[in-house]
Amino acid sequence: MSSSTTPRRRAAATLTIAAATALILASCSGGVGGDGGGSDEGPIKLGMLAPFSGSEAAFGDYMKNGAQLAIDEINDDGGVDGRDLELVVEDDACDATASVAAAQKLVTAGVLASVGGYCSGATLPTIPVFSDADIPMVIPAANSNAIVGQGAFMINGTGAQQAEAGIKFATKLGVTKVAAVNDQTDYSKDLADTFIADAEEAGGFEVVLDGAVNPDDKDFSANVKAIIDAEPEFVYWTGYYQAGGLLVRQLREAGYEGTVLVGDGTVDAQFAEIAGDGFTDDVFGTFTKTPDMLEGADDWIAAYKDVSGGEAPGPYSIQSYDAVRVVAEGMKDAGSTDGKAVNEAIAAIDGLELSSGPLKFTEDRTLSGGGFVIVEVGPEGDFVLHDDLQD
Repeated sequence: MSSSTTPRRRAAATLTIAAATALILASCSGGVGGDGGGSDEGPIKLGMLAPFSGSEAAFGDYMKNGAQLAIDEINDDGGVDGRDLELVVEDDACDATASVAAAQKLVTAGVLASVGGYCSGATLPTIPVFSDADIPMVIPAANSNAIVGQGAFMINGTGAQQAEAGIKFATKLGVTKVAAVNDQTDYSKDLADTFIADAEEAGGFEVVLDGAVNPDDKDFSANVKAIIDAEPEFVYWTGYYQAGGLLVRQLREAGYEGTVLVGDGTVDAQFAEIAGDGFTDDVFGTFTKTPDMLEGADDWIAAYKDVSGGEAPGPYSIQSYDAVRVVAEGMKDAGSTDGKAVNEAIAAIDGLELSSGPLKFTEDRTLSGGGFVIVEVGPEGDFVLHDDLQD
């Protein structure tokens, strides 16, 4: 995908990506000793699970290229204590069974940290695999609330933080009748449930529909009728873009004129392609900032294109870049590649500049600030910043 870029709520990120890169490259020259039983020579392997096949395959390349860019920059600056980083990639196809087998392959390959994870349903079952092998996990994309507290570090905002952004936006619009529709995946249902619970707790909202679709369907007429009959002013679609594009088109064709908000699984230029011209007006999304929304990002985007063969960065490319940087910082601070030591060091990071702003993890290993903003479909079909939710 060429231009599917979207936001991340640290409008306070006045520092440039170039400056952030300089910080990590400088810090990565520290001394890292042995890995607690493994060899202290040769490349330090970082594993990445991402979808390279199936309906979410476009995201795999974005994540791989972002991670590879960080690795190239760190290696060009001398690596981590003179050792190069090396990316080892496996396809999880956004499938729980495939992801476990792929995680086991990475363990066998000798990776010392994991920097992948896109679909929450595929990421969750890999956590015990990596944990049992004392392999730290820094997850760039998957953000279901079910991941929270499982020992992995999340550098994308959580589902709870995303739902909160949706409530803030609905409040700013002044709507009172809201609906949520999910696609029955773990991530989507979790986000919808959280949004509904938040709406009920906030007061002033009437939840008129809690709906679900079969994401493999092409005809959503029954779902469309249920939505229109419920008469919401605001519909939050929390599923992925394939079904989302069809659902929104069919909603508009049936005469629905209210606001549609989509979750980060739909924030992709392919959503507009599927929905079609004229069907994405008054459609917004909850997402986190992408490179084009950050000050001083032109050089980073150009460097990414060098790695990707000319393709522009898409969703989660910058978060995957940051995941590598977090791991490298943890190894530097630990003075080791031992998994337990690196985990402790990552948990203690305070102030490392990421695309989302200065990094500090909560006790649950989530970001202290979720970073979600509101985006909208731009004239080229990509998502652009609409509201940073700062006021």
